[in-house]
Amino acid sequence: MSDRTARRPDQTEEPAAERRPALLDQMGGLGGIAASSLPVVVFIVVNVLTGLVPALLAAIGSAVAVAGWRLVRREGIQPAISGLLGVVVCAFIAYRTGSARGFFLFGIWTSLLYGSLFLASVLIRWPLVGVIWHGINGEGQGWRRQARVVRGYDLATLTWTAVFAARFVVQRWLYNTDQAGWLAGARLAMGYPLTVLALLVTFWAARRARRAVPPG
Repeated sequence: MSDRTARRPDQTEEPAAERRPALLDQMGGLGGIAASSLPVVVFIVVNVLTGLVPALLAAIGSAVAVAGWRLVRREGIQPAISGLLGVVVCAFIAYRTGSARGFFLFGIWTSLLYGSLFLASVLIRWPLVGVIWHGINGEGQGWRRQARVVRGYDLATLTWTAVFAARFVVQRWLYNTDQAGWLAGARLAMGYPLTVLALLVTFWAARRARRAVPPG
């Protein structure tokens, strides 16, 4: 009897401990998160020292190096490929526009798209944070029958909406005023730091859901 009681806390806490690293792994791990900022830094530095085309080539080269580093460390092919493709798309847009600020245009409009999708999901009562979290972990969508759980995921989803909205508003303004240097700084400062904040709210909502409704 006492053994069963002693094991219960572990049984409720282990899934959370297992899932958090899994989500971080999909982002490329802590090292991958730091390395993913390298192409942006390389682009700005080389652009200031030389010019647009060398900066674009250097950014792509650094993205290839980061992708190779992730693969060697076996951090997963998806983060490596998606990160490389993202830099290539940004470089292509910058080359076509002929401006350094064009390197950030894809991310600006992506933020608007994601923010709109997350907000719409709250309005139709299918908060995306809950849908994605339980979908990834194969727990089904039974959580939607619990109003308390839905409200928690509403808050988490609105947090992501605010993150994307802030990125769009600030970076779009910097883009319109042609401040490529500040735009790069905003891209880095509003990237993973805000993502970590939104993830904390996501974890809180997931733990709240786990207590309210069993997986399945």
